[in-house]
Amino acid sequence: MKIKVNFFPIYIFAALAFGVVLGGWLNFPAQNYFLVKNNSKSKLNKLMDFIDNEYVDDVKSDSIVNLTIDNILAQLDPHSVYIPPSEQAEVAENMKGDFVGIGVNFYMYKDSLAIIKPVENGPSEKAGIKAGDRILYADKTKLFGRKLPNDSLFFKLKGAEGSEILVTVYRKSENKKIKFKIKRGVVPIKSVDAAVLLNPITGYIKINRFAETTYDEFKTGLTKLKKQGAKSLVIDLRDNGGGYMEQAIAIADELLKDKQLIVFTKNKNGTVEKTFATESGSFESEKVVVLINENSASASEILAGAIQDNDRGTIVGRRSFGKGLVQREMDFDDGSAVRLTVARYYTPTGRSIQKPYSKGIEAYSKEFDSRFTNGELYHKDSIKTPTTSKFKTPKGRIVYGGGGIVPDVFVSLEVGYGNEHTAYLLESGFMGHFVFEQLDRDRTIFEGMPFEQFKTKIDGTDMYFDTLQKYLFKNGLNMKLDKNKALVKRYLSAEFARQLYNEGKYYEIVLKDDAMIKAVLK
Repeated sequence: MKIKVNFFPIYIFAALAFGVVLGGWLNFPAQNYFLVKNNSKSKLNKLMDFIDNEYVDDVKSDSIVNLTIDNILAQLDPHSVYIPPSEQAEVAENMKGDFVGIGVNFYMYKDSLAIIKPVENGPSEKAGIKAGDRILYADKTKLFGRKLPNDSLFFKLKGAEGSEILVTVYRKSENKKIKFKIKRGVVPIKSVDAAVLLNPITGYIKINRFAETTYDEFKTGLTKLKKQGAKSLVIDLRDNGGGYMEQAIAIADELLKDKQLIVFTKNKNGTVEKTFATESGSFESEKVVVLINENSASASEILAGAIQDNDRGTIVGRRSFGKGLVQREMDFDDGSAVRLTVARYYTPTGRSIQKPYSKGIEAYSKEFDSRFTNGELYHKDSIKTPTTSKFKTPKGRIVYGGGGIVPDVFVSLEVGYGNEHTAYLLESGFMGHFVFEQLDRDRTIFEGMPFEQFKTKIDGTDMYFDTLQKYLFKNGLNMKLDKNKALVKRYLSAEFARQLYNEGKYYEIVLKDDAMIKAVLK
């Protein structure tokens, strides 16, 4: 699909925004609200029965019901959503933090299931599967040349823990087919991408979402960094659309002193529930910095708000998304679910950071677009916050509600005005696919190469940068990268490092000249 360059920044940004709208949710125990009699409900039930029994043609009543649910929720707020069965299982698994399968990162390249990389220490890696392998058969099921949807592929590769699957792969580097018997196992889906030292005393932890395992992953990373000498901590919540509120609260508790307020919620009846830190925190006095951007939402904003409102640390970056609504999930028998907004949450100073949505979901989503046009991605002075939403922290600092967390230290996009599409392209799956295809041509180029030698080799050439530019044009993306050459080359090197080495090496490269990290280390 061809996309004109002048629309592409909005295209990517809107896609990320939509992900936040759907993904930034907070979980509370489900309750049954169907004991109250309601004439409107009775009317809907009668109508569906009437259609099922009397309508002249056969209709799929499930589709009508789903459409009705979507339309009802659309009248409420942007974060009350219906999730069909096909999506709910995947979302639930992602938030659980692990799944049972063979442990491979893959995508459909041309007509084949191509392995980008087996999960480290996962079942496939232990069995001998390598990056670049094509899985041709799962047992006797043919997987190539069929254009199977991803959910069908997942279904074929997943199964009960301990069950075995016979996969037939084609290994391009050896030009032969190989069969592997793989025993399925529990494969983690990490929510903490990295826990590394930026310098001898500064630790860095990157959290991509708040899943069931996030606090445990965070605590493991923090403990490791403290043993390595970390005296201060940078928590990176950029592009983190949220997740379980309890996980964000648990992390805040590690950083705040006993009885400091973390967050409070208020429902339609005015019932207020406050959550305070306990005395069990393990990092209550050391320096803390939190990184946020326009895609940091929900639970990310709870954590950032708790740090800012308690004068506990410094918030660095750009204004966050602005989601201050709490959802509760209700499951249906068919595997679908509804997430309904049941309360608002407030940061410790009493501010709601929910941005307005009274003009409808479309206008709510387009608020993201306005951040491009009004210049706020480049200048803090362009951020518009309601002057009526002023609050004071215990030390007298002014903070604002009404539309996200405004950082204490502003850092603009690394790309120049009008080139926003480049920044979001580099962090999209597009880059991963491009690098895979480059490696797939000849993996022996980097085989066995020490990491330092790899960095020297790949930084010393423009070959991959030039090839990426041609690759974009070939795929109908008319965007020129030359104005951001250094940034593009950095992300290219980092993606090569991720696929050839590991996630840690990716962050070692990408963070080296990161604008927000530079601002922190000043």
